[in-house]
Amino acid sequence: MAVTPPAKVANSNPLGNDEVNVFTEPKNAQVWFDMLTEAENVFETWQNRCDNIDKQYASLDRLASETRQKEFQMFWSNLQVLGPSVYARPPVPVVVPKFKDRRPIYQTASEIAERCATVAFDLAYINDALLLVRDDLVLHGRGVLWVRHERAKNGKPEKVCIEHKNRHDFLHDPARCWYEVQWVAAASYLTREEAKKRFSKFSADAYDDAEYKIDRDARDIGGADERERAKVWEIWHRGLGRVVWVTEGVDVLLDDAPPHLDLQGYFPCPRPAFGTTQPGSLVPVPDILYYRDQLEELNQLTGRIHALSDAVRVKGFYPAGGNSLSDAIEAALKINSDARVMVPITDWAAFGGSKEVIVWLPIDMIANTINVLVTLRKQIIEDIYQVMGLSDIMRGATDPNETLGAQQLKMQSGSVRIKDKQAEMARLSKECVQITTEIITEKFDDQTIMAMSQTQLPRKAEHQMQLMQMQQQFAQQAQQAQQRMQQLQAPQGPQGGPPGMGPPQGGPPPGAAPQPSPGGGDPTAEIQAALQQAQQQLQAFAQKPTYEDVMAFLRSNRDRAFVLDIETDSTIQFDEQKEKQGRVEFMQMLGGLLPQLGAMVAAQPAMAPFAGKLLKFSVAPYRVGRELDNAIDDAVQQMETLAGQGGQGQEDPKTKGMKQDAAAKAQIEREKMQWQTQENDKERQLKIAELQMKGQLETQKIQNEQQVAQLEYEGNEKERQAKIMQINAQMQRDQQKGAIDQQNAQMKIGMDAQKQRIQAQGMAEKNAMSREQMAQKAQDNAMNRNMKAQQFDQKMRQPVNPRGAP
Repeated sequence: MAVTPPAKVANSNPLGNDEVNVFTEPKNAQVWFDMLTEAENVFETWQNRCDNIDKQYASLDRLASETRQKEFQMFWSNLQVLGPSVYARPPVPVVVPKFKDRRPIYQTASEIAERCATVAFDLAYINDALLLVRDDLVLHGRGVLWVRHERAKNGKPEKVCIEHKNRHDFLHDPARCWYEVQWVAAASYLTREEAKKRFSKFSADAYDDAEYKIDRDARDIGGADERERAKVWEIWHRGLGRVVWVTEGVDVLLDDAPPHLDLQGYFPCPRPAFGTTQPGSLVPVPDILYYRDQLEELNQLTGRIHALSDAVRVKGFYPAGGNSLSDAIEAALKINSDARVMVPITDWAAFGGSKEVIVWLPIDMIANTINVLVTLRKQIIEDIYQVMGLSDIMRGATDPNETLGAQQLKMQSGSVRIKDKQAEMARLSKECVQITTEIITEKFDDQTIMAMSQTQLPRKAEHQMQLMQMQQQFAQQAQQAQQRMQQLQAPQGPQGGPPGMGPPQGGPPPGAAPQPSPGGGDPTAEIQAALQQAQQQLQAFAQKPTYEDVMAFLRSNRDRAFVLDIETDSTIQFDEQKEKQGRVEFMQMLGGLLPQLGAMVAAQPAMAPFAGKLLKFSVAPYRVGRELDNAIDDAVQQMETLAGQGGQGQEDPKTKGMKQDAAAKAQIEREKMQWQTQENDKERQLKIAELQMKGQLETQKIQNEQQVAQLEYEGNEKERQAKIMQINAQMQRDQQKGAIDQQNAQMKIGMDAQKQRIQAQGMAEKNAMSREQMAQKAQDNAMNRNMKAQQFDQKMRQPVNPRGAP
């Protein structure tokens, strides 16, 4: 294979200078690692974003955590709707000739290639791989497939393996578009034994120095086991025309060889399925980044709604002992039981000096705030749907009162936004079919191809032998026909026979006219028609493809690319009702067209080719038309043959009259068939009208049920509103009663306080009187003591009389 110097190669210079790159030192493993590192740096930001997206999308630890914040799982829901809309069913390979010239070799080869690709897809579990690609496309913006050829081993046949590559295991040349990419690389994880079996023949023991380790990140989420593996990169370089294998820890190449697959696109992988990419590069931009702000706001509102919902509980406070004010309020907020309503407070005066006996915690403001948050969240959800392009029809949510046209318009507008992703999946499937077909026709042996396609073709030697036998038989038939025609055209003698001869043995009597053929036609014309038919059969058999011709064509990569057109059937889910309507429409079109074409060909046999082309043009828009192409071509060829036979020779009046009678009978039969068709059309129209009437009745029934449901809903809504009003009235009465009870309690408390003040005043007055009486008594006692002291003093001062004095 010729090596074309690349127009752009990252970290390389094909012209050659002192720079170290893969062109100057292709055997140096380090330059390949530098090339891979450069690509990893380019995609580093995208990889980091994708890691965060994976955790947000489906992280079992995060979602199962009891302490996580409340979230509205809008991101997961959108992807569950978007994924099946992008890809829903496995593709069916379709290989047909590019030009409809009915060449036998091309038709047989395309049929064999299509059958082999279908079997290869089944053996490769293509649906599982494409589902992973679809998830990567809608989640990260890029999905990758890698195709490889697996040789026959251990009694297992060779096959084509189609593998999905994780975003961490695929790198390519940083470029503006895919056509500028010069190399691609895919990583595989091999154990020591697997690496030895694969690379020991090329690099001896170099594989033993690879970094074998346990992928702990993958193991923690259930994606790997405890076995140690080395990450081996397989690099396909278009500029060098080489394929190399490298791994961390090994300074030499594990393997280096020319491409073992001769593919049209060079790379063993289809162009990745891309979503949105940065302009001027192939770096994907995940869709979630376009509505990340709305998701964050949506989760914030959801968290607030849940937090406020927990606070919407009826709580009341009443005076009691044992708790302080702050402790009571905190206890009320922490009570999660709906049965616990009342909270006692000891220091009631510090609570605000309320005159009410019970003070209720206000929840009206909280409820109004929740309603506002819910309305705002609905608007944000609608904004996300507008950004994503997911119509309510696609989500299965619609207004039952909408018209069919409005719903179809929504479906069309919603499908436009995802058509690019659907086209990417279809294109990826098509390129996968192309690579699979190339691998099969290039690498598989003849026996495997024939076994996969279940096709039996004659060998060239057998075909030549049978052709020679048919030619000999045709020559004998031609000689016999010539003799027969000479006998019919030979001049007759006086008695009606050849001159000088009597009547032929077993022939007609002398002088009799030539006997007509048993079919009533001209014997000469019938002999010529039989010879022409035998010659056509001989030509058809001579053009029949042989095993060697078909295999030689399939092995030719260039011829196969020029001749075959490779497609896939639809990968999106079809509408069953729409499919039925399409089939009915096709049969109605075909039923109206065939009688007209049949009448035209019967009247003018030369119009058979035009009728065939018109029929093929009519069925071309329908998917089934591709399957009928061969049958239509065969029918046209037969009509051309009959038309050619009908135009040979001159017909005698008797034959012409018989044909006219036959044509008249055929016309009568056609009229009968047309009349029967009209009757069938009338009956079908009656059935259609009946079905339409039933449909209208069902629609009316559904509408009536909807109206009944609406009335029931309105009745339930009114009943619910009445209950709410009743509850509000009861709450108001309870509040009024509580206010009255609180007022009475406050009056009682005031009276008790007044009584306590009166009692205290009486006690104070009594105590004051007692103190005055005690003071007066003390004063009187003091006065008495003074008087007694004075009396005693006076008594002591009196002179003492002598004894006996007067």
